[in-house]
Amino acid sequence: MFYKSAQDWRDAPQKRVLFFGMSGLGKTYVSNVLRDTGNWFHYSIDYRIGTRYMGEYIADNAKAEAMKVPFLRDLLLSDSIYIGSNITFEILTPVAAYLGKPGDAAKGGLEFSEYQRRQDQFRMAEIHALLDTEYFASRAQRLYDYPHFICDTGASICEWVDGNNADDPILKELSKHTLMVWIKGDEAHTEELVRRFDRAPKPMSYQPEFLLRVWEDYLKESGVKEANVDPDHFLRWTYAQALAHRQPRYAAMAANWGVTVTADEISAVKDQDSFEDLIASALEKRG
Repeated sequence: MFYKSAQDWRDAPQKRVLFFGMSGLGKTYVSNVLRDTGNWFHYSIDYRIGTRYMGEYIADNAKAEAMKVPFLRDLLLSDSIYIGSNITFEILTPVAAYLGKPGDAAKGGLEFSEYQRRQDQFRMAEIHALLDTEYFASRAQRLYDYPHFICDTGASICEWVDGNNADDPILKELSKHTLMVWIKGDEAHTEELVRRFDRAPKPMSYQPEFLLRVWEDYLKESGVKEANVDPDHFLRWTYAQALAHRQPRYAAMAANWGVTVTADEISAVKDQDSFEDLIASALEKRG
């Protein structure tokens, strides 16, 4: 690992961490706490995906919708208006909106083949953004003189890596430059994530094999045709299965490539010192 011991971590003049785990367990919270100290550069994978690797896809999709409106079509064709996304660390809706949901077009759904195409675009975008981590870690220090660095990953990182493979190319690269930290939730956290998702289902990205399996299972169990699938019902039906699918993948990443902290421990972090103590404790437990 990037730090061999708690003392190695404490003595390091430049600290580099990468957070991974399910959305809603504190990755962005603790990143913001550290960023606000003025000593930590915050590299958001989701922000990088939306601005660098999927920006054109998102803008073109919005333009395609605008072209359906005669008034907007004329303005676009005459270059009288500009359409773009306003992505920030807090506002990532354009990425989710582009990713979309499969099912009934009348309910905002996409044809499954188009949904798969966008899923693959996201997969490639996330992999590229993850592999940019070292560049941003170096850039943060070289250009902006930040001593410390955070990589705040998306929940789907576990879909593209194999934590049990000692030669996984993405994990090998990330572990060369950061300490990988799993923010682990307990059963109560999982139940709350499911309740929250049920209230407002949001597009997610899935491993292709998992997506195809749950799609086929859903069609068989519900007895509806692809074109009649309720997009939100499918996402709700899939979410708990996605959590169960991801949990052992996160665990393998932590066991073989990093350390584990709990969501409750992360929520108790209020400043840089308490965070450094938490990571030191996690390294001691692993050691």
